[in-house]
Amino acid sequence: MFRAKISDAVAWKDAIAAISSIVDEASFNITPDEIKLREMDPSHVAMVEFNWPKSVFDEYVCDDAMKVCVNISEMLKLLRNVKKGGMLELTLAEGKNRLNMRLSDGYIKSFSVPTLEPISEEVPIPNVTFDAKARVTTSFLRDAVDDASTVSDNIRLEMTKEKLIMRAEGSLGSVSIELEEGSESTLGFEVNKEAKATFSLSYLSDIVKAASPSSSVATVEFSTDMPIRLNFELPNKGKLLYYLAPRIEG
Repeated sequence: MFRAKISDAVAWKDAIAAISSIVDEASFNITPDEIKLREMDPSHVAMVEFNWPKSVFDEYVCDDAMKVCVNISEMLKLLRNVKKGGMLELTLAEGKNRLNMRLSDGYIKSFSVPTLEPISEEVPIPNVTFDAKARVTTSFLRDAVDDASTVSDNIRLEMTKEKLIMRAEGSLGSVSIELEEGSESTLGFEVNKEAKATFSLSYLSDIVKAASPSSSVATVEFSTDMPIRLNFELPNKGKLLYYLAPRIEG
């Protein structure tokens, strides 16, 4: 038996939207202490890791650990009209094959999504060492990626001890964004070695836009021509983390 209740249904919708930037179907590991997942996109270019401890919820009951796979794109369609302050209850009875949702938002709506066969293979954590790290506001990251997307399909990140530089160039023009340590959008730099890497904007833009409603601060970590890790800070010790493979320029 699993039952959880949260007093802000929008927070759950935003979390599901953040995961859906990478996958359409997701397998949640539900334990007596937390809900978590780690999924790779079908092209094995990006990975998302999500964790909500039971302290996020107003009520949380899980008798035994279980793995629940659902189509989160379909779940999002059902949650599209939730409003701030609406109460959402999730339930899954033992032996049943549907995840039930009950939304109290001035009136009561009940809906459900079928559970799917979960993938048994566990997604490993990438074994990557990061030479450069910048803790920045999510609004800066969202605006920078949006600006770069107007001229190119790729973005080049460069980091020194003094600044983070984001560049994009295409037939329509070029964009260069420099963020210096100490600026109001910067919350801290750590650079062991200068780093440069290029990433797909189609992936990066989707990730940043989807994660922004859930988080106001993100930590960006990368090394030269290695995957980037984006850690979006969540309340109550939650976790929303992405890895994205680089584009290696010939």
